[in-house]
Amino acid sequence: MAAAHTPRDSAHAAAQGVRQALGGSFAAISKWERELGKLRVLVNVGELAADEEEFPDDESYPVHEFPEIVGFLHEQWAGGGEPSAWVETAEEPHDGPVPAAAAQWRGGDGGGGGNGSSGRSGVRDGVGGANPQRVAALRRRGRGCCVVAPIVLHGRAWGELYVARRTGEPVFGRPDADFASVLAAVTAAGIAQTERLAEVRRLAFTDSLTGLANRRAVDMRLDEALELHRRDEVVVSLVVCDLNGLKRVNDSRGHAVGDRLLERFGSVLSLCGAMLPGMLAARLGGDEFCLLAVGPPADEVVKVAGELCDRAGELDLGEGVAVGVASTGDPIGPVRSARRLFRLADAAQYKAKAARSGEPVVAGRHGGKDDPVVRLADAPDRRSGPERRRFRR
Repeated sequence: MAAAHTPRDSAHAAAQGVRQALGGSFAAISKWERELGKLRVLVNVGELAADEEEFPDDESYPVHEFPEIVGFLHEQWAGGGEPSAWVETAEEPHDGPVPAAAAQWRGGDGGGGGNGSSGRSGVRDGVGGANPQRVAALRRRGRGCCVVAPIVLHGRAWGELYVARRTGEPVFGRPDADFASVLAAVTAAGIAQTERLAEVRRLAFTDSLTGLANRRAVDMRLDEALELHRRDEVVVSLVVCDLNGLKRVNDSRGHAVGDRLLERFGSVLSLCGAMLPGMLAARLGGDEFCLLAVGPPADEVVKVAGELCDRAGELDLGEGVAVGVASTGDPIGPVRSARRLFRLADAAQYKAKAARSGEPVVAGRHGGKDDPVVRLADAPDRRSGPERRRFRR
């Protein structure tokens, strides 16, 4: 199976590989969301029916309609057994009925890629006939049989692997079910590795206190955004925020309360950031935060910045926020580097803080290149040190 970099890529690669290995016309991978009581389809591949999508937004099936998905698992594993795949068919197998041993695990809400009823028997002891409604679902999609295998991670059912063949093709047999169990184990290992890598990546680009993006994530996104700006003239806007009153809260009420202020403001920042599509909300460090927008007009970003000032002023802790905005959509001169956009936004934020302004200060809106903010940002400074501290007097 091909290497994948995201859980969705991993699921897609696994489904494609398993479909080919088992000679199926269709395959799907679904995840068991215990807290919601449903199997959610992650990916469908191969020959899709009219009501199926490759990456469905919200295709899921309620587990409560099939209580054996929980009961049988517990009974099987309590006895020291291992879950294995089983076969369901809308046709009589060429080599006779599928042995009960190949039906040891009964999932059963019809996850399996849009097969709201996948044709499984749903019998907890592995003995019994197929459900006519589920068989009808297979036939409705032109599928004659399917093999279903549990995907198990860390000793728990994570989801299921589902592979189907067209009507008229050879029906899956016991060897196919055994092979599907092996492929499900390989799939589980791939998904586990991808999830670990995704978690490492999340931790590397996330602020641990607020759950927002961190400075590393901003730098990466901003570099990509400015490349779009240089190539396609896409508007890139940066909103830099300095939370007022944090030191007073820390000194008078303790750092635990100060952390609560940071968390609350982080929630406000996230809420305001959601007002524009794709806006990134981040904590740069300490009491400094930012919003990064790629695409929306500068006026829309300034409107969000104003909303942020209003909402921050309503917090019961702190003393509001100083906000500076710099956008390539305003007359600020050429922006060829992330460093210059940060300098402009930082200078605007410094002006807002010095004036104790309850509104955002926007670079370039009072005279273009002669704007005081632009002149402050572009003025030579012989002092060395971190760029973001340039305007801290």
